[in-house]
Amino acid sequence: MKRIQVLSLALLAASSVAANKVGRLDTTTFKLQEVVVSASKWQQSKREQPKRISTINSQQFLFENPQTAADLLDLSGLVYIQKSQLGGGSPMIRGFSTNRLLYSVDGIRMNTAIFRSGNLQNVISLDPFAMERTEVLFGPGSVIYGSDAMGGVMSFTTKNPVFSSKAGRVKVQGSATARYSSANNERTGHFDVSVGGRKWAFLTSFSSFTFDDLKQGSHGPQDYLKPYLVQRHNNKEDIAITNPNPLVQSPSGYSQINLMQKIAFRPSKNWDLQYALHYSETSDYSRYDRHTRIKKGLPQYGEWNYGPQVWMLNQFTAQHMARNTFYDRMAVRLAVQRFEESRIDRKFNKNTRNTTKEVVDAYSAGIDFTKNIARHSLYYGIEYVYDDVRSNGLETNVGTNETKQGLARYPQSHWASYAAYLQALFRLSSKLNLEAGLRYNYYDLSADFSNNNLELGFAPKQSNRKGAVSGSLGLTYQPTADWLLSVNAGRGFRTPNVDDMGKLYDSVDGSVVVPNPGLKPEYAHNVELGIVKTFGSFLKLDLSAYYTHLDNALVRRDFTVNGKDRMLYKGEEAKILAIQNAASAYVSGFQLACYATLPMGFGYNMQLNLQHGKEELDNGERSTIRHAAPFFGRAALTYRYNRLSMELYTQFQAKRSYEDMPESEKGKTELYALDSNGHVYVPAWFTLNVKAQYKQGNHFLINAGLENIADRRYRHYSSGISAPGRNFIVSTTYMF
Repeated sequence: MKRIQVLSLALLAASSVAANKVGRLDTTTFKLQEVVVSASKWQQSKREQPKRISTINSQQFLFENPQTAADLLDLSGLVYIQKSQLGGGSPMIRGFSTNRLLYSVDGIRMNTAIFRSGNLQNVISLDPFAMERTEVLFGPGSVIYGSDAMGGVMSFTTKNPVFSSKAGRVKVQGSATARYSSANNERTGHFDVSVGGRKWAFLTSFSSFTFDDLKQGSHGPQDYLKPYLVQRHNNKEDIAITNPNPLVQSPSGYSQINLMQKIAFRPSKNWDLQYALHYSETSDYSRYDRHTRIKKGLPQYGEWNYGPQVWMLNQFTAQHMARNTFYDRMAVRLAVQRFEESRIDRKFNKNTRNTTKEVVDAYSAGIDFTKNIARHSLYYGIEYVYDDVRSNGLETNVGTNETKQGLARYPQSHWASYAAYLQALFRLSSKLNLEAGLRYNYYDLSADFSNNNLELGFAPKQSNRKGAVSGSLGLTYQPTADWLLSVNAGRGFRTPNVDDMGKLYDSVDGSVVVPNPGLKPEYAHNVELGIVKTFGSFLKLDLSAYYTHLDNALVRRDFTVNGKDRMLYKGEEAKILAIQNAASAYVSGFQLACYATLPMGFGYNMQLNLQHGKEELDNGERSTIRHAAPFFGRAALTYRYNRLSMELYTQFQAKRSYEDMPESEKGKTELYALDSNGHVYVPAWFTLNVKAQYKQGNHFLINAGLENIADRRYRHYSSGISAPGRNFIVSTTYMF
């Protein structure tokens, strides 16, 4: 930890971010005039927003070369990424994660009724090459986005077709990229092309990603090594063999393709119509952390894979500018999404392979309006969401290939949400703004549990119908051009979904989580103070301090079925657990960002995050909240001269001792390093990295980087797979 502090202070003293398009800051940011869209779904001045919002643009992506959309979020320095496997990436924001965060793609809700409380990897379905802009809104965003937006909102805006500005002329532009990374032998290719006339425009984007098994660093905890591999011998038995290179985390490799097609039509200057198709599909990929579990001296699993993860979005958007009595601008968004996921597991030297498959068809319709009245602005709208969940299970005898129906993960179910919201921005003076918002949500969840033919202590058909109210109130005050003060209070909520109410699965050894239809919404109450101070064009400091209280929290607790606390599950007796409204929790912390520009093309930026949280346990005691990451941050020294841009940066995380570990994590020896007493803990770590980009003429970009120069073996908190060791990255991009 001392080395982390010394390195951070050294980088801070050194100097910082050049004001250029590949840096983290430009001159408009120093002037506090940045435009954001995630706060209301409409363009707004960032200085009028009491909520903290971080932005990542496409130029940053081209410079940093993240492999996935999860790694793209990591560029903010303010979002913590957990990974259970290489094909993963579960964001943590201010002590919240998974289904307590909201994902939005071009204004369309990506969260479904089976988003779980365990770590998610749905964000990797998004193509970072297709992103024009990514915004992270910190704190509750339920007024605009509804259920799940408790800890924050990740708003992804994809690229659009470009129209021609001249009649009779066609505008063609695009790019092609090839990239290689050494740590997992990444081979990535991408191209996009936009063809536009005056009224019609088309955009095609395609990306292909291939990753081999990930190699971790040479210097670090021995507990992270992978000493064995599992092989199936003559289709009769599993054998554990020695891993020829314990640094290689096998099995972890996978591949993925992404396609985006957009068609835009502009019939008049007041109307914009657009159809968009997004498609993403992965190969099978192993859940690496389950492949490191040991039971009685042998691997616990012979197989544990996720089947192909498929996401498809069909979206139609119509935008109208009118300046009539009811609105100045209107946006209608209609969407149909399909999500497919599956899990395949088989215990070591057991013949029964269990497969569960889930398909969710998600339909949504929303109308959003904005209206200026004098110097004030109104944002209002209505939204309807309907999720159809289908789930089935299959048991296969790998020795005989005989199959029979197995236990499904979920009941056949439907989840619907009806909502209306109103948000107002009152510009009380040239220095003072007041923002207030209110949303009402009514949800309807129905489920049929007869597909598993289990006695669960309630009728097979169940429903859950309730309402939820959220609101926000915030002030921004800019006494001078170089000061911005803000205070904000908000209430976020999450309504119970199918995963909460209806899931049947084995969580840890000796326990099974069963359905519980009697759940209520959980709420997050947040207060936040923000201070932004600029010193001319040299320095900007951005500080946020917050406190969030979680009420009526949906958590796993001991449960009984027909008066019994144990049941037979997959041939073994298991302790019964269920999701229940049974706890409260709080998270407090601060986020500090520093940006500076210095002479001779040098610059500096730094982001620091400290969060502390406690949750109530079943016995009334308090434990560290699971998704509050240890102190972490990023600091970078940058340089730009003519066509050359460079960055030397460090990422770091503080230690978390066994005493400070969440109670739910203390038994997960496969995830963490062990201290001298044999207890799990999170070692501190830091990496030193360098990136460079050279622009050749007007068409070519050449990028190179060396990550984790010291080849450290480290692992993010709560992760089941180590981060890459020393990693050489090279890419070339042709733009036309």
